[in-house]
Amino acid sequence: MATKAMEAAAGRKTAAPNRLILIDGSGYIFRAYHALPPMTRPDGTPVNAVYGFTSMLLKFVDDSESEYLCVVFDTARKTFRSDIYADYKAHRPPPPEDLIPQFPLIRESVKAFGLPTVEMEGFEADDLIATYARAAAADGLEVTIVSSDKDLMQLVGNGISLQDPMKGTLIGPDQVKEKFGVGPDMVTQVQALAGDSADNVPGVPGIGVKTAALLLEEYGDLESLLARAGEIKQPKRRQNLQENADLARISLDLVTLRDDVPVDRSYDSFMLEEPDPQTLIGFLEAQGFNTILARVRAELATAGHLVEHDLVEGADKADQADTADAYALVQDEA
Repeated sequence: MATKAMEAAAGRKTAAPNRLILIDGSGYIFRAYHALPPMTRPDGTPVNAVYGFTSMLLKFVDDSESEYLCVVFDTARKTFRSDIYADYKAHRPPPPEDLIPQFPLIRESVKAFGLPTVEMEGFEADDLIATYARAAAADGLEVTIVSSDKDLMQLVGNGISLQDPMKGTLIGPDQVKEKFGVGPDMVTQVQALAGDSADNVPGVPGIGVKTAALLLEEYGDLESLLARAGEIKQPKRRQNLQENADLARISLDLVTLRDDVPVDRSYDSFMLEEPDPQTLIGFLEAQGFNTILARVRAELATAGHLVEHDLVEGADKADQADTADAYALVQDEA
């Protein structure tokens, strides 16, 4: 199984590596779960999110010209932000019951592809992504973050871009400004004013993204706006800013990603390597992912690997049909 990245690495003896891909694993799990219809593997375990995630990994491993790639996960929901604001993400419901058994299988999928993965207690995946992205960009690498999380837009620029995992579209500074009305360097200040109901970031009541962008354009930055809130002509807006100044500052702390997480490994340990054929084939067979399995077996054969495995027997035909439909859906979405 040979990827563009591996071929490029094999032909480069002394040149410095030029690209790092960071995949927001936790974010993609939920996207895959909600995008694909229910499906089960032969023993009845739900695997629709696993299937979508595995399809995404295969696409990146096959098509990537990067030498470095890492999948980044969240650990527990409670992080240092919970100490700043107890209600941060506290309203979110638990994951669906049929998604819970898929979490360990998704991590097993990453291991089957032989891909590096990182997660760290007390920090969100976004903080780890910010730390690695900025460190690699400072060393001159091009960094692509694979995620649809708008919070990561604050990282865009200076060698860092964002790629939607479903659509495949790249998000640069122009797209960030289109969404927030400001450049990436001001995204967190807009979020601090507008808040975020999805994460329970309070913000300032009555101020949305467009108004926040206009206020920041006029006053320069959040602290200047709060200091001069008395100058604002609209009585209700003036009152809200004056009465909720501390909430705006707390919100800024909540939405600002940490780029100094004390990680225990460097991005240069994320080198892409060939997956072990037996491990990868065994994983795909165990899940009943026959469509992906056929593709992987063909690629392995092309690369000169002979893997003596058969397709999983006994997989329900309906499940196999669902799998084929889901694969087509993932490909169409990508």
